[in-house]
Amino acid sequence: MDSPRHPNCIAVLTLGFLVFTIATPVSAQPGASSEAPWMNAALSPDERAALVVKEMTLDEKISLLHGTGMEGLSPISPLATGSNGGAGYVVGIPRLGIPPIQMSDAAYGVRQSGVNGRYSTALPDDLAGAASWDLDAAYEYGALIGRELRAQGYNMSLGGGVNLAREPRNGRTFEYMGEDPILAGKMVGAVIKGVQAQHVIGDIKHYALNDQESGRNAVNVNIDKRSMREGDLLAFEIGLHESNAAAVMCSYNRVNGDFACENKYLLTDVLKKDWNFPGFVLSDWQATHSTAKASAAGLDHEEPGEIFFGDVMKSAVQSGQVPIAEVDDHVRRILRSMFACGVVDDPPQKGVVDVVGGFEVAQKIAEQSIVLLKNEKSQLPLDASRVRSLAVIGAHSDVGMISGGGSAQVDPPGGNAILPPGRGQTRWGEPVWFPTSPLKAIRTKVPGAAVQYAAGADIPAAAALAKTADVAIVFAYQWESEGMDLDSLSLAERQDDLIAQVAAANPHTIVVLETGSPVTMPWLNQVNSVVEVWYAGSRGAEALANVIFGDVNPSGKLPITFPKSDADLPHPTIVKPPRESTTAGEPDEWKRIAAGLPAFQITYDEKLKVGYKWYDAEKKPVLFPFGYGLSYTTYSYSNLKVTPGKSVHLSFTVKNTGKRAGAEVAEVYASLPASAGEPPKRLVGWSKVKLNAGESREVSVEVDPLYLSIFNTDQNSWQMLLGDYTFLVGGSSQSLPLKAALSPQ
Repeated sequence: MDSPRHPNCIAVLTLGFLVFTIATPVSAQPGASSEAPWMNAALSPDERAALVVKEMTLDEKISLLHGTGMEGLSPISPLATGSNGGAGYVVGIPRLGIPPIQMSDAAYGVRQSGVNGRYSTALPDDLAGAASWDLDAAYEYGALIGRELRAQGYNMSLGGGVNLAREPRNGRTFEYMGEDPILAGKMVGAVIKGVQAQHVIGDIKHYALNDQESGRNAVNVNIDKRSMREGDLLAFEIGLHESNAAAVMCSYNRVNGDFACENKYLLTDVLKKDWNFPGFVLSDWQATHSTAKASAAGLDHEEPGEIFFGDVMKSAVQSGQVPIAEVDDHVRRILRSMFACGVVDDPPQKGVVDVVGGFEVAQKIAEQSIVLLKNEKSQLPLDASRVRSLAVIGAHSDVGMISGGGSAQVDPPGGNAILPPGRGQTRWGEPVWFPTSPLKAIRTKVPGAAVQYAAGADIPAAAALAKTADVAIVFAYQWESEGMDLDSLSLAERQDDLIAQVAAANPHTIVVLETGSPVTMPWLNQVNSVVEVWYAGSRGAEALANVIFGDVNPSGKLPITFPKSDADLPHPTIVKPPRESTTAGEPDEWKRIAAGLPAFQITYDEKLKVGYKWYDAEKKPVLFPFGYGLSYTTYSYSNLKVTPGKSVHLSFTVKNTGKRAGAEVAEVYASLPASAGEPPKRLVGWSKVKLNAGESREVSVEVDPLYLSIFNTDQNSWQMLLGDYTFLVGGSSQSLPLKAALSPQ
């Protein structure tokens, strides 16, 4: 199969749920003549970048290859005075009209706005976004982030996480798009496409195999090439193809012996040659470990400082250790991305963020991402006219909902909702609750009912309150953050005991999960309903209340499997680093990291069997399978037809057999010929279908040949095999009522 081509960044502003401002293009930067040939927007980004490179001095070229430092991570350069306060800053070249690059972390919203006296919308976390299975919603997700970045003066996003959930206890699982490369790749591609449509440089990360946080600066991941290409790297390949992302961030870990940011196979052989990626590669913060090796391998830019790609790079060029042509390629790629994404022609203009518009987008996406996991006796939706008393218990649900931490953390307005006003600033390594109150949202739905709250720390008292209520709603949470992994998928802080005792006291118990990963549920058989809301964002409580009381029919489906126990995972225990492979906050720890901490080993011997492919192949039962999610209505499937061609075309009928409107994610899987040596099935497509009660619709899904191929490592290419391909269609990876075979010639 031909490698996907990557044309320019999309440079057209499009309408979102609510767009309140359209930026006006501005002229060339001060110091550059508007008649300079590279300021001709009719030229291609490549032509414009090449013209600029010819005019640059060596010092100017070197200045684009590194950041200017970050407090606590690397020395801060005097050049950082122009920084907007984001995670990264690259000085511009005023005499040539090249603006600085202002970078901000922006996984589920713009980070550190509070520090800068600004506001940012917190969207539902990225895994929640993936649970919507909605590409249009994903685009709006990115477009909102892009608009808010521009309003704060940023022109580059550091979001775009797409590492597959090989290790679901990874503290950054909530920042990623789940366990399947096709779902994850297409969803992250839509997010980045939305970001770049706002004239902001988009980034996809962390390339690659950065699948746990424990010892991330030292771990060496051992994995075969086929498993990489068909799994973890395929998510990146699809994401790049869908979005034309202008930047790729290489990761901390080693892969098969070499650090990802100096790994020639990853950066040059695959990314720049096989995929024809025209943009630039920047290191994760402190993930650069060399000058000549990293440069030759394909690293274009060091962040956050200039340990290896500053004066040391200049000396390496002058001594002939690094060819000037190599530096020119790095610079050309960076400039090309700036021109392609519109940041030269249309720099950001600081303005007021549309708070109300952000709330609307965040709530609509949250409503689509909530997954109804269990609903025995049709307990949900609650009938507000019949509820007389209701107990709301646990997880600080009186004041807020938890968010994901680390560099993804968005500052809540007013500070951490569980702390007193003025003392609730966000701090690294501390859980943060957004001020979206489930208790308040529920009371709004049932103004005539007695709605009481118990914190849940006193379990007998919480159970006693539950016993007095018509319905008990227990909120449980699992906090995750960059820089840590979960020890277990079990809920912490005796929350399993709390749920079990409340359920014993009240047979009408609903459990609401605020998590960024799957959790185990020893109490599952004791409760009627379980709702997964993830980290629900700025308007999570309102979205949840709409689902619980039936104003919104849930349509989310799981992008990640919920196993029965940690013992069922491919790696029951996380491999932790030895002491010599870690830093523990000692002075100048950045120097030890830069030098390269001693490696420790992880071997992904499950190979192709990631997520549901593992449970299928190993015949392990799960709590809830990939692609699963209930609705307040029901659906039937019929009339499957499979037509071969350049791509395989499937058509089938989906009918809403219930009594209310809803949206069904119709999923298509394929089993490959036995000679492929693949897991039992793989996702190859889907369609989210909105249907009124009783309505039927013919659904069409085109299956890209790539999704039916295996990677032939001997030929270094994708290959479709001769033999029978079986297509399966239904509402989850374990509910596939339609089946048809095809034998491509």
